[in-house]
Amino acid sequence: MGNSTSCCVSSSPKLRRNAHSRLELMEKRRALMNMQNGELNMEYNPSDHPRASTIFLSKSQTDVREKRKSLYVNHQHPSGPMRRKYSSCSTIFLDDSTVSQPNLKYTIKCVALAIYYHIKNRNVDGRMLLDIFDEKRHPLSKSEVPSDYDKHDPEQKQIYRFVRTLFSAAQLTAECAIVTLVYLERLLTYAEIDICPANWKRIVLGAILLASKVWDDQAVWNVDYCQILKDITVEDMNELERQFLELLQFNINVPSSVYAKYYFDLRSLSEANNLSFPLEPLSRDKAQKLEAISRLCDDRYKDLRKAAKKRSVSADNLTVVRWSPAIIS
Repeated sequence: MGNSTSCCVSSSPKLRRNAHSRLELMEKRRALMNMQNGELNMEYNPSDHPRASTIFLSKSQTDVREKRKSLYVNHQHPSGPMRRKYSSCSTIFLDDSTVSQPNLKYTIKCVALAIYYHIKNRNVDGRMLLDIFDEKRHPLSKSEVPSDYDKHDPEQKQIYRFVRTLFSAAQLTAECAIVTLVYLERLLTYAEIDICPANWKRIVLGAILLASKVWDDQAVWNVDYCQILKDITVEDMNELERQFLELLQFNINVPSSVYAKYYFDLRSLSEANNLSFPLEPLSRDKAQKLEAISRLCDDRYKDLRKAAKKRSVSADNLTVVRWSPAIIS
């Protein structure tokens, strides 16, 4: 009797529909949670979100603290006696690097330093090494790769020379160096790999190759890099570019806010490692250019200031404009 009742209940069309609808509701909730988790992860990806801290700056903090502690214990000044220049009432010191026109030499030095900290403070949890970036499988020169090529971390100068050679031969800009670092950290995040002595050259090469094509109007062809690296083939360069793009999920967009964040974090890295940009006294010509730019901005927002000077405004459209004229003589 009980068994027949249970059979009738389990075969009821109404209950089957209810169970099916509950199952669909659970699947929709699970899909929504996965989507939200994906968006949350993307929000904390520094190469996509301007508020997330860059990876290289985080990895450099430990070494910077140790350096400062050592200097404090030994009673040494980090930059030596009176090396740093300070502005005064009569002289203003400025560097020639801006977010729109960075200094090429020092930007490459900072990018090389960021890559150095990536390699030095990498995670040693046995992350996979992709074949396309393995220098043993895809050597950049005909010379034999040492058997312990994956054991010794490269020095910062070695990384700088490698990047500088590519940038000098291909005549790339400083902005391209910053985009290269963005693509490098995006690759490490998306592909869940680490940059190490065995793959750093090919990862940097792939990032430079992609950044030069995205950023520069007259991009360098893959065959041009074969003229720089004599022993590499065009087919290898094409395969490196293709797999790099696939690992980036074809996301090559770099928002201006992300670019600016990487630029200023590189400046913070250089300041923490005593790699300051060269300072020069403000010349008369440069002062006149700054004054012209200030006057142009002043004329552009003149109407906005007039509207803000009204005696009374609506609380719904309340705007406060603060401005101060720049006077350079």
